[in-house]
Amino acid sequence: MATSNLSFRDINITFKKHPVTDDLVVSKDNAAIKQAVVNLLLTNKGERFFNPNYGSNIRSFLFEPLDFATAGQVRSSIKSTLNKFEPRIFVENLKVIPNFNDNGFDVEMTYTIRGIDTPSVTVDFFLSRTR
Repeated sequence: MATSNLSFRDINITFKKHPVTDDLVVSKDNAAIKQAVVNLLLTNKGERFFNPNYGSNIRSFLFEPLDFATAGQVRSSIKSTLNKFEPRIFVENLKVIPNFNDNGFDVEMTYTIRGIDTPSVTVDFFLSRTR
């Protein structure tokens, strides 16, 4: 039983100024949660002051062998991080596939936002090894 009464807002990561109000631009609902999910997954544990357990450790897998076993570990890490730190969403589908040509992992995640009637949101991103 989802309702449309909930609304989610967050400061937009671009920190752009609103042309009329001169306030910071705000992300709403789908955009705010999508931004929060990506930021959560790309934050290393220990990186946030006063909350050393916040974030994920998916970057620690990037220099492990590029195979389906490591992809499974990345998938498990993403699921546990989102279950622990992002209660606003329910992950419907999560795929992590090794990309041998580009030397990284393709991640495709589909989730629904709890409490509001909106279609499922799909987030695609690429985890690459950086030097």
